Amino acid sequence: MRTRLVALAALLTLAGAAHALPPASAATVDTTATPPATYPMPGRVTGDVGVHDPTVVKRPDGTYLVAHTGKNIALKTSTDRVAFRNAGVVFPGGASWTSAYTGGSGNLWAPDLSYRNGRYYLYYSASTFGSNRSAIFLATSTTGASGSWTNQGLVIESRTSDTFNAIDPSLLVDDQGRWWLTFGSFWTGVKLIPLDPATGKRSGTAMHGLASYGPGIEAPTIVKRGAWYYLYVSFDRCCQGASSTYRVMVGRAADPAGPYVDRAGRGMSAGGGTQVLASHGSIHGPGHEAVLADNDGDVLFYHYYADNGASLLGINRLGYDATGWPYVF
Repeated sequence: MRTRLVALAALLTLAGAAHALPPASAATVDTTATPPATYPMPGRVTGDVGVHDPTVVKRPDGTYLVAHTGKNIALKTSTDRVAFRNAGVVFPGGASWTSAYTGGSGNLWAPDLSYRNGRYYLYYSASTFGSNRSAIFLATSTTGASGSWTNQGLVIESRTSDTFNAIDPSLLVDDQGRWWLTFGSFWTGVKLIPLDPATGKRSGTAMHGLASYGPGIEAPTIVKRGAWYYLYVSFDRCCQGASSTYRVMVGRAADPAGPYVDRAGRGMSAGGGTQVLASHGSIHGPGHEAVLADNDGDVLFYHYYADNGASLLGINRLGYDATGWPYVF
């Protein structure tokens, strides 16, 4: 998203979050159940839950590693998906190679974590608010711990003359073993490029347009479930505290490169999208979502704003209705 200067203040236990999230060992949900009539509160989380643009991976030992926007990219860990604690930053010595894009602020945005073949991959963004002079970089680690990451260099950049914005990356490995990176914020929307699996870097010059939405679209992520690739995005405006209008939208396609359509058959490239989660009660502007396949089914991680403007971690489980469309519960 276009601003990531986050006030990670007031580490709050989520007041009002009476619907505790079942532990990761709970039974798999009924994927043809009826969605609830209203949006649920986030599941109960405790500890260091001040986050912005969260991404998550489940480690081989069963614990959780979260990365999020912050100076040198912040890390958090959890053993149970409920209690979280700070775990340092990805680059404790700084990331000088990003300064041409950040103006030297050190604030790095919207990371994307994955674990493949014994290695952690972290795609992350460097930019400044309101500018598409931006870049996406890749770092790797064998442990995921603070200070263990090696920067692998530039993946893609955008200049002010471009019609896209190279931030908000998310990795997809499809059923054929092909690697893709989806990204994009505002401008002409969400894009997809192929990657070389051997390096994690861009392969060729192809770029596919996946989705656009005039008032604002960003934070894409694609997951494969059943026969479909689901493209989650965030519509509207982030980063305005309790006035934020962010909301989570989804479409699906039979191929990673689309075309993606919503429940009504509208193309996401023409502004379509089916709403999954939006503001309700004291939950303001939920978005910048990540989907984790866990033991008890799919889980949606996101940030939202409390009434006091603090940006907090939200977690809900995902179900799929009889026609295969996701919903939170």
